Amino acid sequence: MQSNKIRALIVDDSAVVRQVLTQMLEKCDSIEVIGAVSDPIFAMAKMNQDWPDVVVLDVEMPRMDGITFLKKIMSVRPTPVVICSTLTEKGAETTLQALSAGAVGIVTKPKAGLRSFLEDDSGDIIHAVKAAAMTDMRRMKAMTMANSRPSAISKPQADISSGSLAMASTTDRLVAIGTSTGGTQALEMVLTRLSRVCPGIVIVQHMPEKFTAAFSARLNSLSEIEVKEAASGDRVIPGRALIAPGGKHMSIRRSGAQYVVDVQDGPLVNRHRPSVDVLFRSVAKWAGKNALGIIMTGMGDDGARGLRELFNAGAQTVAQDEQSCVVYGMPKEAVKLGAVQQELPLQAIAGCIERYGK
Repeated sequence: MQSNKIRALIVDDSAVVRQVLTQMLEKCDSIEVIGAVSDPIFAMAKMNQDWPDVVVLDVEMPRMDGITFLKKIMSVRPTPVVICSTLTEKGAETTLQALSAGAVGIVTKPKAGLRSFLEDDSGDIIHAVKAAAMTDMRRMKAMTMANSRPSAISKPQADISSGSLAMASTTDRLVAIGTSTGGTQALEMVLTRLSRVCPGIVIVQHMPEKFTAAFSARLNSLSEIEVKEAASGDRVIPGRALIAPGGKHMSIRRSGAQYVVDVQDGPLVNRHRPSVDVLFRSVAKWAGKNALGIIMTGMGDDGARGLRELFNAGAQTVAQDEQSCVVYGMPKEAVKLGAVQQELPLQAIAGCIERYGK
């Protein structure tokens, strides 16, 4: 029935983008595009008459930029918003501002070859809109408000660096985290509450290429621990979180007394690269009972089987509980597989990590 469809509104100043996105989304029987407009002023007029389930929003537009419009939507009537952003450094920074303001996903677009790019990636666009439609905006808004409050933790004057002798000690323990939709804000809530003595952390957050560097830098500026986009050979050490680069898989291995990460190309796994399963399976192999695996908010089942392998290897396993998830998909699948020892609310996960390291 028509009323059961996800009703999407596209807001982009490019007529080509509007046309192609409309065609791509309407390939899916469960999505209906109720409008495609050129800027937020037209969008508000349209939304006042017919409010959509999901907004696909460009961030760089005339008359009103996407961030201002997004904040307006969140203050008036919180609605799932997917950001349609260019694959540029500036686009990445702006998109992170949008995610911090409550956007739930990213669709990327290049400056050239737009039509063929979007058509090749139509599955990603459809997946992003479907994931957005499943988002619990009440929880998203609560996270946005919590993360916007001043943190009690401030970064020390001397940042932790990879060459610091003080951080050169090894650890047998590590923490592996996997997350997707809603994960950018959930990770901010977790990582900004950790101390410099927490165990080393490896993270897969489903995010497109070029965005993870800016995301890591932002979290690094907010956190007491060091947060960086992972590169092959990086060591997993206390007080550091390594985030898998968008478009690359990340795994760990043992190198002498150290855990180090490998970043590599490879086929999509569970529709994703990076994949949580790829990370978790490597942690099960190389760390086993010396690991804590955590699966958090996200759509789909990536990470569920990998978490089961961690469980089977003797690791401790935790899932974010349904009440605090923006999308209770990945944790739910892990629970169904019997991979989870404990379900915790988001606000308890940082404490769990700190306790694990002691």
